[in-house]
Amino acid sequence: MKKMKLLLFVFGFSMSLGAISAQNSMVYANEENVAIEGYDVVAYFTDYQAVRGSKTFSTTHDGAIYYFVTQEHLDAFNANADKYLPQYGGYCAFALAKHNAKVPVDPTEFMINDGKLYLFFNDFYQGTPFNAIVPWVNNESAMKEMADSNWNKMN
Repeated sequence: MKKMKLLLFVFGFSMSLGAISAQNSMVYANEENVAIEGYDVVAYFTDYQAVRGSKTFSTTHDGAIYYFVTQEHLDAFNANADKYLPQYGGYCAFALAKHNAKVPVDPTEFMINDGKLYLFFNDFYQGTPFNAIVPWVNNESAMKEMADSNWNKMN
């Protein structure tokens, strides 16, 4: 019984370290190091849609793996990754601005403004839906300024 408790403790501890290191990353990626849950960052710009990519069309950039829908999207990313990368490493722009926190996103909640991709979380807060895009848009310049400042302090 003691061995079982020790194994469970060690397993739980190692899992929590993995979660902590994932949150400390400058790129939002899952346990397999796939950025933005495997969504194609080029598709946000070309199709204005959140579309899951494929391992078939993948590349590594800044230590994270990015998936794409087509070879053309992969080629476009490889030619100019900075054009397609989401702001703030793919973490929620609103949470970064308001709470100085790196919060995972719902990749289907996004906006493109001035040629930049912003991702957001979408959650239920006290039993009601909360979409982080709305408060961002309502005061975009101030929110962007706060998020930029907080992000720069983290780097």
